[in-house]
Amino acid sequence: MGKFLKNKKVLVPVLALVVVLGAWKVVFAKSPAEKHKIEGEVYVLPKEFLVNLADGRYAKVSVALVLAPGEAAASGGGHGGGGSPPEGYGPLPQEAVVRDVVVDELTAASDRDLIDRAARHALKRRIARAIEKHSDVKVEDVLFTDVTVQ
Repeated sequence: MGKFLKNKKVLVPVLALVVVLGAWKVVFAKSPAEKHKIEGEVYVLPKEFLVNLADGRYAKVSVALVLAPGEAAASGGGHGGGGSPPEGYGPLPQEAVVRDVVVDELTAASDRDLIDRAARHALKRRIARAIEKHSDVKVEDVLFTDVTVQ
């Protein structure tokens, strides 16, 4: 019986230490930093696109851009700063170039490019690459917030 009591005297403090350390970790451990699904700013182009498609149909599309981290729409208007942008345009410095690229890509597309999911994603990638090629706007993704094909 004496041996059992000696083991108990050792076991109880060890278990107490484990419980205290576990509680310490739960209470004081730092939670991992929340990782955002989208790192950059989402900029919604303020005016939708109404275009004739390559196959003779037409589409009305609202577009948003996921700008690269550090890239943001300016608060002043236009490429030179100052003044407010024309009606229907937002504060993105090269928005006219971006809109031109989107129109070019949409008018070269067919109705299937907007209706079919895989084709739509490919079209968005083409638009993002063309924006990067023809402007200084750093785009991570292109979003179609509304799509109507008729």
